[in-house]
Parts: sequence; C-alpha cells; structure tokens
Amino acid sequence: MSTIKECAEFANANKTAHLATCEGDQPRVRALGMWYADETGFYFQAQSVKAMIKQLEKNPKVEASFTDGKTVLRVAGTVKFITDRAVRERCIRERPFVKNFGIEDPDNPLLSVFQIYTGEAFFWTFADSMKEASLPRIKF
Repeated sequence: MSTIKECAEFANANKTAHLATCEGDQPRVRALGMWYADETGFYFQAQSVKAMIKQLEKNPKVEASFTDGKTVLRVAGTVKFITDRAVRERCIRERPFVKNFGIEDPDNPLLSVFQIYTGEAFFWTFADSMKEASLPRIKF
C-alpha cells in the first residue's frame, strides 16, 4: 500500500494539477501549478480575486489529479487557507513570479495560499480501469 509520502513525491514530480471545485451545483476544473506537497498536504497559491478562490471560500471541498501520463494520483479533500506569515513569505520567495502581480509583501490580500490538508488519495493506472472502487485509499 502507498503512503502519503509517496503521494507527495509523485505530486512534486508532476506539479500540474487538475483541480475541481464547485460553484453551486456546477463543477469547475482547471489546470493549476501546485506549489509543493509533503506529508501535511498539497499546497497551492493563487490570486484572491480569482473565481476559484471565491468557490473555495464557499465550499472548501476539492478533488485534484496529477499524472505522469501513465499513472494518475487522485486527491479528494478539504482546503484551508494559510495565514501564517512565514509560509506566505516562503511562497513569495519560492514563487517569484507572484511579484508580476504586484505581490511582494506576505500580508498582501491578493496573495492566497491554500492547502489540501485532509482527505484521501489513491493511485490509478489503465490496468485498474474496472476496479477503481477497490483501490486502496491513503488517508491524510
């Protein structure tokens, strides 16, 4: 059975996530560059004016998928927004492109950092096509 550490390693090697949120009863999905993952969850950054952030504020449940073209990691869970100044400073340091949006101060309300902090994940391959429901889930 896989571990959350293996899930984080896979996500870090394949950082483009397809992240699904809900807007009312309508699912919304977009490709999003994940910041990083570790054993505490999956971290992302976006600008607070985006529709995705408004959707997450209303409903923090998400599903994300990561793939290397052969294997898919699916992560379903709940998001929380990160207000810790040190984490937000680290985000600006490690994602310097945010400065292109005028974000240089970690207290800038335009900076939205969020984490899928709890949920479950599982790996899927084409060989698993008929047995998805029986694949082992990794709780985190």
